[in-house]
Amino acid sequence: MSDGPFTRVLDRPLITPADVPVKANAVFNPGVVELDGEVLLLLRVEVRRGISEIRVARSKNGVDRWTFDERALLEPDMEEYPYEEWGCEDTRVTQVGPREWIIAYTAYSRYGPAVALARTSDFVTVERLGTVLSPTNKDAALFPETFDGHWLLLHRPVTGGQEHIWYASSPQDLTYWSQPGVLIPERGGPWWDGLRIGVGAPPIKTDRGWLLIYHGVKEAAGHPVYRLGLALLDPKNPRKMIARASDWCFGPEVGYEQYGLVPNVVFTCGTLTRGDEIWMYYGAADTSVGLATAKLEDLTDFVIINDYLCTVGRTKGTLF
Repeated sequence: MSDGPFTRVLDRPLITPADVPVKANAVFNPGVVELDGEVLLLLRVEVRRGISEIRVARSKNGVDRWTFDERALLEPDMEEYPYEEWGCEDTRVTQVGPREWIIAYTAYSRYGPAVALARTSDFVTVERLGTVLSPTNKDAALFPETFDGHWLLLHRPVTGGQEHIWYASSPQDLTYWSQPGVLIPERGGPWWDGLRIGVGAPPIKTDRGWLLIYHGVKEAAGHPVYRLGLALLDPKNPRKMIARASDWCFGPEVGYEQYGLVPNVVFTCGTLTRGDEIWMYYGAADTSVGLATAKLEDLTDFVIINDYLCTVGRTKGTLF
């Protein structure tokens, strides 16, 4: 087993396709939020026709006794939203007001995956803000506060066959995004995150900077392996990365992560901060949902301790 900072809460998935109230092929990659004494998971549920919708699950303790909303929160294939005809996928949830949350998600259509946003106050109804970044783009997450009056959105476009984590800013309306730049590049070569990378959960504010969990992909014997890594961003200007761990912090190591619709995948879209702990909900093998926890201090320590190789790389003129 890994000596990384995360510990799995159970020896089995929290939620499987058999648990949801529809005929599902998979349930995975949930966004997460705490509201009115409950943990809410915004589950990506792939129904039997192959299209994904977003459905809410609720639990008092965030571990078991889940109840499921009967109706999808984000339903695809609606006539007025043609860029979601093939699915709504992989939500990241950010609180932006006392009773207001922004949901960033992937809108999937025949034109490719795009970034869409929605607003909610109760996770029962949503106001769609629409598609804000065109294909091919996904893995978007919003910071929970503004910087110099601008919202900052992380996302993962495909540019020249490369897939790096970029940022973009919006003055206030959350609709028009500009001033893009590369925040974290894929490392290339044999690195665990050399093939492609993308944002995991929304950034977490710490006293050492913004902690970002991201996923990285390496091909092994012709098959992709998805693992999770950590980076720290400048506390006042998170367009700047200040540290990036050379090692992955969490990988597919148990059966339900190694075997499923897409083998060898762990993929997070959401975390909760509970006291001094981070609760990370994640998709396992694109089939089910798992939960792992870690001390927040252990996560930031992990970045700083394992940043040594990255620093060496920078001194040699290599962008890490």
